[in-house]
Amino acid sequence: MKTSIALFGLAAVAAAAEPRQLFNGKDLDGWSMTGPGRFVVEGGMMKTEGGMGLLWYKGEQFGNCTIRLVFKTTGPRDNSGLSIRLAEEPRDPWYAVHNGYEVQIDAAGDEWHSTGALYSLSKVSKRAQKPTGEWNTMDITLRGQKTIVTLNGEVVNEFVGDQAVPERKQWYEPVRGPRPDAGFIGLQNHDARSTIYFKEVSVNR
Repeated sequence: MKTSIALFGLAAVAAAAEPRQLFNGKDLDGWSMTGPGRFVVEGGMMKTEGGMGLLWYKGEQFGNCTIRLVFKTTGPRDNSGLSIRLAEEPRDPWYAVHNGYEVQIDAAGDEWHSTGALYSLSKVSKRAQKPTGEWNTMDITLRGQKTIVTLNGEVVNEFVGDQAVPERKQWYEPVRGPRPDAGFIGLQNHDARSTIYFKEVSVNR
């Protein structure tokens, strides 16, 4: 009996640690698009098309968890990102830009705007994105007001909501100030020239 209980307990722990897939590999069920751009499902992957927009996950806010993206770019200047800590449902893509944190995907950007940076707020400590056409794994861990970004197994950014940040210089940069511990999330479609594939979007609590 004790052995059975122990095995059951181990199985329960393993099940609890199993990440939850937010993308089912078939369609965009559970997601909603705002803005002129779009995402399509192609070969079991989500693909950016069209122009500026945000594909956000409906009906649920995320905090105290790790969000995983598995993505690849198709060109050296491809641009995208994950918006996190959105207090309200993003009915306009610029709401996410101004009021959330964007975990950047952009191999060509400077240290404040390259892959793993929190756009214009927290720079990367190193560059860890793989070459164009190769798959990358990015984990975004949310713990209260702390955000930790791990790219291909290397911690590239750690940020706490009340730490000092550069002055806002451009209208399109995010508003400065803390964000909620939990919020909506969304994938950015940056522009019509960028084509990025996502084969996994998952969350582990």
